[in-house]
Amino acid sequence: FVAVHRHSPLDQGGSILHPEGGMFTFLHAADLHLDSPLRGLSRHEGAPVDEIRGATRRALAAMVDLALSEQVDFVVIAGDLYDGDQKDYATALFFHREMLRLHDAGIPVVAIRGNHDAESVITKALTLPENVTFLPVKHPGSFEVPGLPVSIHGQGFARPAETENLVTGYPGAVPGRFNLGLLHTSLTGNPRHDPYAPCSLADLKKKGYHYWALGHIHQPEIIGKDPWVVYSGNIQGRKINETGERGCFLVEVDEALEVCRHEFVSLDVVRWEHLELEISGLETMDSLRGAMTREMADAFVKAGDRLLAIRLTLTGASSLHGVLHADAHRWRAECVTAASEIDPNRIWFEQLKLATTPLVAPDELAQRDDLTALVLESLEQFEPTELPPSVESLEAKLPPSVVRVMADEEEVNLSKEVAALVLHAITTSATEE
Repeated sequence: FVAVHRHSPLDQGGSILHPEGGMFTFLHAADLHLDSPLRGLSRHEGAPVDEIRGATRRALAAMVDLALSEQVDFVVIAGDLYDGDQKDYATALFFHREMLRLHDAGIPVVAIRGNHDAESVITKALTLPENVTFLPVKHPGSFEVPGLPVSIHGQGFARPAETENLVTGYPGAVPGRFNLGLLHTSLTGNPRHDPYAPCSLADLKKKGYHYWALGHIHQPEIIGKDPWVVYSGNIQGRKINETGERGCFLVEVDEALEVCRHEFVSLDVVRWEHLELEISGLETMDSLRGAMTREMADAFVKAGDRLLAIRLTLTGASSLHGVLHADAHRWRAECVTAASEIDPNRIWFEQLKLATTPLVAPDELAQRDDLTALVLESLEQFEPTELPPSVESLEAKLPPSVVRVMADEEEVNLSKEVAALVLHAITTSATEE
């Protein structure tokens, strides 16, 4: 265990009482993922690649602006400042410049390295301003905030896949001080995330800290308030499964060393939204287009003055089911034009997903005649991943780099597309007869 106490010429020399009555304030942020590489955007024509690529930098600048405007006393960052094995020092230089802005205002920054930082060359190589302290990676360390009764404890990742429970080595709470734990972790029991630095809520409570500032999970979440156990989430969503507000927490602590204000502040400059529209009550193309436009317009208003990236999924049993699947490209184009009519510069329509169902059940259609029943039976047994033996033998001879592996989602979508087209053809022919 190592204790670090750094003094600067801008030390306040004692506790500061803020105008609101609190003793001190701080920002809790995590998962900056600066200059995170864009995955999959090249597939989408017209994607605002440059604006999305620069979003993490602009979100960090917004975080620094917030720290300065609120005159916070310190900032904590719970890991993953960078993104993997990047070697571009321009990323680190940008972070250095933003930290200098906090240095000039006398604001200390305390951070730990996460799993992505452990992979990063630039995380370890570039000297940072003296107001930035990284806690150790080989053992827990502590930082005493100058002029304040605050002790920050933490340990970063020495390797990308840290599977040990790091919390067990953290020091006990220092009496008479606000004790804050910094940890990059998935906790336990979250199957959607790698089990990094796994620990339980009980492990955290045993330390007697007032506040646990967690990183690694990108969705903001307050796990508990006794003590405060909080994921701040990432400061900028990077893809369609990171929807909604992204930012950090502004925390104020009173003279009794209790959290008296805990406020989430949005920092994202690109907002990702996955909208779902139930269309079972819509019977015409015009009514469908109007409903899609209204759904996107509502999301646009909620997103404020940031770029909005939208995916729209249509659901429900609908008479339009077959038409939508038969002409899916046209309906994606309709969505793009509807988004452009709302604002051509601040909405990007990413993708249209069809999850509707037909009004007529397949088993009812199967009763029409033997041929229809045979077609529907074959459709039910259709497996898009099954290849003829001759094709499988040829694929085995090809190098892995040229073998196209179909994702699970694409397999499911292909099955649904084929089913929708077949059912549309059957029901249409029945109508025509």
